[in-house]
Amino acid sequence: MRKWQFPPKGGHMDLPSGIYYQTMNGHETQERLKKNDLIIIPVGSSENHGPNACSGEDTFLVTRMAEQIAQATGCTVAEPIWYGSHPFHHMGMPGTIMVPEEDLAAYLRAVMAGFWNTGFRKQIFLNGHGQDYVIPLAIHQFAKKYQVPTIIVNVNWWFVIPEHIRNKAHGGPFDTPFIHADECETSFSQALFPEMINQEYAVSTKPMKIFPDGHIDKSGNAYGLPIPFWQQVGASAIEVVSTPEGIVGDATLANPEKAKPGLEAIMNYIEKLINDILHMYPAGKLPPIKAMSMRDKKEIEDVIKGPLNGGKHLYTLGYPT
Repeated sequence: MRKWQFPPKGGHMDLPSGIYYQTMNGHETQERLKKNDLIIIPVGSSENHGPNACSGEDTFLVTRMAEQIAQATGCTVAEPIWYGSHPFHHMGMPGTIMVPEEDLAAYLRAVMAGFWNTGFRKQIFLNGHGQDYVIPLAIHQFAKKYQVPTIIVNVNWWFVIPEHIRNKAHGGPFDTPFIHADECETSFSQALFPEMINQEYAVSTKPMKIFPDGHIDKSGNAYGLPIPFWQQVGASAIEVVSTPEGIVGDATLANPEKAKPGLEAIMNYIEKLINDILHMYPAGKLPPIKAMSMRDKKEIEDVIKGPLNGGKHLYTLGYPT
């Protein structure tokens, strides 16, 4: 297995390192597409993570993962989606920037269309925030609108590694269940961007209990309970009342060593996912048109060819409203 670096030497968002699409010039982009036409699009949020952690925690979790994965696979990373959608119980928390679900879905559809039209027809949306219910909606809306050959995958990192985010009572490394800005999330953050975490200010909180146990799963859906946390209203107290500190749980217990095995597992998986996709569909190859579309074949061939190669742009099939 590959040896990943924890913590990494820093981020790459403003460096000409060949990782981020936005730091590459047009020539570099075209050369990249000849070799690797898969892009990772990190989706995070800006929200209150307590007095000890940065508000961009969800975003930095996925960008720091994506940067190392891009170095390992040769794929490209998009600058992240900084503002996300939120479940009801986040409402009103100062420091949390809430984007309505329909607006985020529309934004993501436009991003998918723009990158597809550019030539990145294989896209992985690497999600670091509890908007599990929005990103798949956007993916299916994009596919229904355009009906073009593509590969678009949504990976919520915690779904890949449930055994690594559970508490000790269920075989995991943590003393407490993963909820928000707590022992688990802070440990992962310490392993990836310790320079943005100051444990001097970490606190422990006890959320209000307003629903019986055994029904609603917590963040990460690690315990296999019947109802994921986003499929309810009324089982979770609003955080601005219940845990105004911004931490739901005990951040004082965080330790990056607890997170490293989980990080290795998720990054190994995403590396495998990318390599498997590119093995079946190397750069420039896509699933067959007949497997994904009943539009006129020439119409699809023209948009695949693109406007700079004698074809047409994607928006001839419609604008991503």
